[in-house]
Amino acid sequence: MNEAVLGVGRSLSGRRWLWHETAEEGERVGLGIAQRLGLPEIVGRLLATRGVGIEAAADFLDPTLRALLPDPSGLADMDRAAERLAAAVRGGETVGVFGDYDVDGGCAAALLIGLLRALGCPTLSHIPDRLSEGYGPNAPALARLVADGARLIVCFDCGTAAAAAFAPLAGRADILVFDHHKTEQPPPPIVATVNPNRLDDRSGLNGLCATGVVFLAGVALLRVLRREGFFAARAAPDLRDSLDLVALATVCDVMPLSGLNRALVAQGLKVLARRARPGIAALLEVAQARAPFDSFTCGYALGPRINAGGRIAEAGLGLELLLSEEVTAAQALAARLDHVNRQRQQVESGMLEAAMQAAAAQAAAGHAVLLVSGAAWHPGVVGIVAGRIKERFSRPACVAAVAEGVAKGSGRSVPGLDLGAAVIAAQAHGLLTTGGGHAMAAGFALPETALEAFHAFLDARLIAAAALPPAPDLLVDGTLAVAAAGLDLAGHLARLAPFGPANAEPVFVLARARVVRAERLGREGNTLRCILAGEGGGRLKALLFRANDSRLAAALEDRAAPPLHLAGQLRAEHWNGSVSASFNVIDGALS
Repeated sequence: MNEAVLGVGRSLSGRRWLWHETAEEGERVGLGIAQRLGLPEIVGRLLATRGVGIEAAADFLDPTLRALLPDPSGLADMDRAAERLAAAVRGGETVGVFGDYDVDGGCAAALLIGLLRALGCPTLSHIPDRLSEGYGPNAPALARLVADGARLIVCFDCGTAAAAAFAPLAGRADILVFDHHKTEQPPPPIVATVNPNRLDDRSGLNGLCATGVVFLAGVALLRVLRREGFFAARAAPDLRDSLDLVALATVCDVMPLSGLNRALVAQGLKVLARRARPGIAALLEVAQARAPFDSFTCGYALGPRINAGGRIAEAGLGLELLLSEEVTAAQALAARLDHVNRQRQQVESGMLEAAMQAAAAQAAAGHAVLLVSGAAWHPGVVGIVAGRIKERFSRPACVAAVAEGVAKGSGRSVPGLDLGAAVIAAQAHGLLTTGGGHAMAAGFALPETALEAFHAFLDARLIAAAALPPAPDLLVDGTLAVAAAGLDLAGHLARLAPFGPANAEPVFVLARARVVRAERLGREGNTLRCILAGEGGGRLKALLFRANDSRLAAALEDRAAPPLHLAGQLRAEHWNGSVSASFNVIDGALS
């Protein structure tokens, strides 16, 4: 049985601290990795804990597309899609692009539009309005693209279950879909549906987001054109320049950062750091994001701002920004998205308290899944609120906005519980008007009168969530002395990045550390900076974000300076041209 780390069965935030379990041979494998690659033994052990073998360790630390890129033809329908795109390029056809209103849909659309334009192919685009059009392809928008001259329609991050919307275009335009959402239905009768989560897809690439799928489509398209001699008298576009879009979408869609995704994000962050795309450069500036850029930059600085337009304002702002080639225009768009994002935060805060209270009552009643709804809630931020509830109660959460008898909502799940599959099953049972998603996130619409039945269905389908602890266990990778938590080790740990699902940032515990100085930072004082002293000597800077008036913050600010066990992540912090070790505190316990 996994024993509690340092006996912490209930931390200051109510969590158990458990050891991150390693396979029996993990110590041996970790030592072998460390010896072969000249790494600290603790880093070798961390790699082994993540299931990385001795032979694969070098590629994990330096993930390259050369080593990890698969043959795109392994995806069902990919060759057919690539041939049709190649025909459009050769014939100079106008291609109509229909993308979803989130980061993944916008990045996928921007990637293919950029590639097609570089190949001389004209494009039209449409991003649906969340409120008036809803999720996925709709017949009127598709008809307008055809009326404007599109003979090929390409849908991104949606469309796998859109046969009804596609039917009126039969004989008028060909349709391609690049998606990753799960479905229990067969693909629609169109030219090609490229989706690694199709029931008949055997590629094993089901962890790709839509933009990742489109990147592979770009590889397949260029291969077809190269084989046909299209580039005999012209240079082929370099797809690697679009990896910033792939990295951004993969992180923001919460895809597992292992295997191919790890290489796509690692290489994409290098492209992003060049700031060559005016829209992303402008957004980095307005978000005041500092280099080095990482998964956090994508998920918390860029993603929310790109999403903001699709949530509460103009759905196409994000795509317009990503396609912008003029610096001044990009800066204006970035400023607008930043303003809209602040409006989104205000709307969210107005909903959050009531949603949390309703969720708390359901959690106390023993519901496996928390499903809350409100008549005055904005449908553009229900997904964000669902995420907050999921984090607070450690179980799947769904939030719906109700208007004119219809509930439209979004849900977020916890690792190991597939919410998307449950929502799809609910639709198959006739409980939903629309529904879909993937393991960690889903969307749905249904009559308000069916909310209770839908909730009961989710409770039964995801009953395992009822046994989850009220606060998620914190998995600890090891303990460190303050004196040993230095910049050299932080630099080695940084080589395990990018961090995210399937590759969590290592968590260490500093045992019996004391706070010798603490101060509040920021306009609202919500960040706490401390200097820690270890029992065996040494000093270390530490930061606690979202400090507010939490029990953890109170313990760090206690003038009596009691000895604390502190859990967190050791990082190399870059500031004003210098680099120093810093400990990001995520939990604590009285020793």
